[in-house]
Amino acid sequence: MNQDYIKPDNWSIIEEGFDVERVKSSESLFSIGNGAMGQRANFEEYYSGPTFQGSYIAGVYYPDKTRVGWWKNGYPEYFAKVLNAPSWIGINVFVNGNPLDLFTCKEVVAFKRELNMKEGWLSRTFKATLPNDVVVAVEAKRFLSLELDEVGAISYSITPLNGTAEITFEPYLDSGITNEDTNWDDKFWETTAVSQDENKAFIEAHTMKTEFKTCTFMASQCFINSEKLALEANVSHTERSISFKYSQQVKQDDTFSIHKFGGYTVDRNHEASQLVYAAKTVLEKAQDLGFQHLLAQQELAWAKIWEMADITIDGDVKAQQGIRFNIMQLNHTYLGKDARLNIGPKGFTGEKYGGSTYWDTEAYCIPFYMATKDQEVARNLLEYRYNHLDRAIENAEKLGFTNGAALYPMVTMNGEECHNEWEITFEEIHRNGAIAFAIFNYYRYTNDYSYIPEKGLEVLIGIARFWQQRATYSTAKKQYVILGVTGPNEYENNVNNNFYTNYIAKWCIDYAIENIKKVASEYEADFDRIQNKVQLSPEELEQWKAVAGNMYLAFSEEENVYLQQDGFLDKELITVADLDKASRPINQKWSWDRILRSPYIKQADTLQGFYFFEDHFTTEELERHFDFYEPYTVHESSLSPCVHSIQAAKLNRMDQAYEFYLRTSRLDLDDYNKEVEEGLHITSMAGTWMSIVEGFGGMRIKDNTLSFEPKIPKQWEGYSFKVNFRNQVVKVKVTQKGAEFKLEKGDDLDIIANNIKMRLRLEDE
Repeated sequence: MNQDYIKPDNWSIIEEGFDVERVKSSESLFSIGNGAMGQRANFEEYYSGPTFQGSYIAGVYYPDKTRVGWWKNGYPEYFAKVLNAPSWIGINVFVNGNPLDLFTCKEVVAFKRELNMKEGWLSRTFKATLPNDVVVAVEAKRFLSLELDEVGAISYSITPLNGTAEITFEPYLDSGITNEDTNWDDKFWETTAVSQDENKAFIEAHTMKTEFKTCTFMASQCFINSEKLALEANVSHTERSISFKYSQQVKQDDTFSIHKFGGYTVDRNHEASQLVYAAKTVLEKAQDLGFQHLLAQQELAWAKIWEMADITIDGDVKAQQGIRFNIMQLNHTYLGKDARLNIGPKGFTGEKYGGSTYWDTEAYCIPFYMATKDQEVARNLLEYRYNHLDRAIENAEKLGFTNGAALYPMVTMNGEECHNEWEITFEEIHRNGAIAFAIFNYYRYTNDYSYIPEKGLEVLIGIARFWQQRATYSTAKKQYVILGVTGPNEYENNVNNNFYTNYIAKWCIDYAIENIKKVASEYEADFDRIQNKVQLSPEELEQWKAVAGNMYLAFSEEENVYLQQDGFLDKELITVADLDKASRPINQKWSWDRILRSPYIKQADTLQGFYFFEDHFTTEELERHFDFYEPYTVHESSLSPCVHSIQAAKLNRMDQAYEFYLRTSRLDLDDYNKEVEEGLHITSMAGTWMSIVEGFGGMRIKDNTLSFEPKIPKQWEGYSFKVNFRNQVVKVKVTQKGAEFKLEKGDDLDIIANNIKMRLRLEDE
C-alpha cells in the first residue's frame, strides 16, 4: 500500500484531519454518483489549493481530435473525452467579508469527512480559524438522489464560535469549466443562455461537435437554527455563470444553513427546447420534498440495493470496508436503468482513459450485475454491443477486413473506436473475445437462450469472421498463427501468437459454429432472417473450421506450460521477488523500451485464459501455469489481483488468495498503484466481487446447475453473499465451521455444494 489514512469502518469511508497533500486523493475516494451523473468530492466552498474539479453527466462526451507524433493509417480520428460538466455544487462562503478557504485558514481542526455507504451520502465537518481570526464550525452533507436521478442535494451549515459574524452564502452555477484531460485545449462547451426564475437559476449549454444539450440548474433555501428564512438574494451573472448571495448576521453559537438543490437535465431524456422546463419541474419536486425527506428516500433506495448486493465479512474490518466500497462505487456508476449507457473504467471519478466502454464490462462487470440485479440489466449490457455491431463492422473495414467481419473497439462511446495508442487500437484485438464470452456467460448463468437467436448470433458471426481473416497460415508451423498483437498483458506489444488471443479466437469460432447449428435447427425463422442478412456459405464455414481446428498455441516442453507468446523464454527471467522495490511501479520508473524487454506481466494474460476456460484445463495444469506466471506478474493493472485471487483460492492457497483479495478490494483505498488522485478503478471493482463469490465462495455453473465450493481465509470468522440465479435468490453463509445455503426467493432449486447435490426450498414464513 502507498497510503493508510482511511479509517477502518464497516459501513463508512472516513478521513480524519485536514492535509492538503491528501485533497486530490480524497476527492477521488469520496466521489459520489447515481448512474445518471456523478462528481468528485470537491469542497462546496472555494478552495485555492491543488484540486481536481470534476462533475460528469452519463453519456455526454467530446470527440477530442487524436494527437500523436506520427499518424498511422487506421488511427481513430478522435479520443473520446469524458467531459467535466458545468458545475452546480459550488457555494462560496464569506465570514465578515473574508472568504472561507481551507487552504488559507490559520487553522483547521476536527476535520472529518465521511462517505456513508449504507445510506448513500457524503458529509464533512470541521472547525476553522479564518485569517480575520473568526472561528467557525462547518457541517456539510450532500448526495445524488437515486429517486430523482437528475437532482443532487446539499445541506451546508456554519456556526460562529467566538462572536457574532455576518455570514454570506453564494451558491452558483458555472459553465466556464475545463477538462483536466485534453489533447488540444479545445473548448468543449458552448454556453447559450443564463437565466433565473425567482430562486431558481439555469445555464443552458451544449457540447461542441457532439451537440449534447444540457441545462444545469439550482435552487436554494436558507435557515437559522432550522427555521426557514425569507432572504432577498443579490443576483449576479456573467456569460457563463450565475450566483445568488444571501447574507445574515449570525449570533455566536447560532447556525446559518443553506439547502441547495442542483443537477442536470439533458436532451438524451428530454426535448432540447424543454430542458429549462424539465429542470423547473424536477427542482419543484425536490424543494417540495425538502432535503431531509429526499435524504430519507435515499436511505431507503440504498437499503434496497444492499439487500441484494451486500457481502458481509466478520472479523476483518478492512476487508469488509473494501468490498462494500467496491459495491457502492459500481452502483454509483451504473444501475442498469438506461440501456444506452455502459460502465466507464473511471466511472464519475476522473477523466483518465476516456470512453465509457472497455472489454472490462464483458470480462468483469457482467457477472456482478447478473447476480446482484435482475438479469435484464446484464442483457441490456449485451444489447449495447449488438446495437453497435454495424460500427464494429465499420471499424474492421477501416483496417482492411471484409464480408461483415466485426472488430469491436477497445474504447468507445458510440461503437466507434476512439483510443489513440497504436498498441491498443490496432493490436489489443482480444477484446472481441470478451464480447463473445459474455454472450456465452450470460446464457450459462441465466439460461435465457432467446438473446442469441434474436441478437447475439449476429455478433458471434461478425466476430468469427474477423478471427478467420486475422489468422495467417504458417507454412513453417503448418498451423494458423495470429501475428502482431497485444494481449491482456499490455507490457508486451506487437507479439506473435499470444496464448490468450489465439485461444479465445479459436473458441469464438467454435462457439459461433455451435450456435449457428442450434439456431438453424431450433429457431428457423430467426436463422432465415440472419442468413438473409449475413449470407453465410458452407465454404465460409469450412474456412472457419480450418482456422479453429488448427490454431497454433506456443508450448514449452521444458517448462510444460503454454507460452504467453512466441519468444517469452528468450527474456531475462528475473522474478518480481528479485526486482528492486525502488523500481516499482515499473510503469512510473522505467522506460517503455525496458518494460517491453522485461518478463514482467502487467496483469493476468495466459492465466486470464485459464480463468475464462477453467473447464478446458485440469487443476494440475492451472497450478503449473499459476506457479510459472504469477512470479513474473507485477499486478500494475487493476484487473490483475482479482483473477489471481480466484485461482489461488481454487488451488487452496488461501493466504495468497486473501492477499490478492485485499489488494483488489483496497486498490484505491490504499492507493497501491500511486494514482488514485486521477480517479478510481471502477470496472476492476466487479473483480473484487468475483474474488469473493467465485474465489472464496467457489461459485460456478456445472452441468447447468449452480455450484459452490466454499473456502474461508483464516483471517475471517465468516462471510455471506447473495446471488440472483435465474430469478431465484440464494444466500450463502460460510464460517470456519462450514457453509449454509438458503433459498430466499423462487421455486425449489437444485444446487451442488462441494460436489454433493442438494435441493433448496423456501423456508416457511
